[in-house]
Amino acid sequence: MPASQPRSRARDRNNVLNRAEFLSLNQPLKGNQESRSSSRKQSGQAGPAGAQNTNPKERRQSQQLPEEDCMQLNPSFKGIAFNSLLAIDICMSKRLGVCANRASSWGGARSMINLLGITGHGIPWIAGTLICLVKSSTLAGQEVLMNLLLALLLDIMIVAGLQKLAKRKGPYDITPGLLDYLTMDTYAFPAGHASRVAMLSKFFLNHLVLAIPLRILLVLWALCVGFSRVMIGRHHITDVLSGFVFGYLQFRLVELIWMSSNTCQMLISIW
Repeated sequence: MPASQPRSRARDRNNVLNRAEFLSLNQPLKGNQESRSSSRKQSGQAGPAGAQNTNPKERRQSQQLPEEDCMQLNPSFKGIAFNSLLAIDICMSKRLGVCANRASSWGGARSMINLLGITGHGIPWIAGTLICLVKSSTLAGQEVLMNLLLALLLDIMIVAGLQKLAKRKGPYDITPGLLDYLTMDTYAFPAGHASRVAMLSKFFLNHLVLAIPLRILLVLWALCVGFSRVMIGRHHITDVLSGFVFGYLQFRLVELIWMSSNTCQMLISIW
């Protein structure tokens, strides 16, 4: 019997199924159990002394895991749908960025597309409005121009604030131009050009007497300027669409706070 016991122990040690790496995860090793029991004893001894120094809030915070250590194994349907639409938006925006650089398929037309985008910049529109306001001699013209100037300034401030909050980058790594920095149009969401041309086109359609061909050209101009920003790789499709929506909302805001002729004359006299 004494000789059989060492043989059985040697057999157990040589058996691969009894090795530590093949044990079940639900059955920890004896060494781990001993270390855990000793740590529990030590924590139990230090518990009364440490409990006096720690607050309940601190103990509760120490038990909570940080968000980056948690994994969402069952994402919601809204999360899946949002991520899918975002991936489609990025893919389509990169495909439509045909003028993103000189090596693109339409790289030769990049200068022409940039020229079209300049017609939607805020700085030329503000400068042109100020020049027309100085040369205008009618009360109705000055009223419309003052409210147009207010709409342009509101557009720059609102879009710059939204872009600072979102901080979304474009589909391509393209450095903004000088006019973009002057109007604080450095991020992608929402597209500043799209919001501006949508606001301007709606403003002119409501407050200027235009023939039907000119009204159609005005709408086409706004659409071309908006989607030209996708072609040069500065914005996603959703950035431009959201810019159109924000531009319309800005127009409605200007209509609500429309300055009367007397208010415009007072501001002009102060200026």
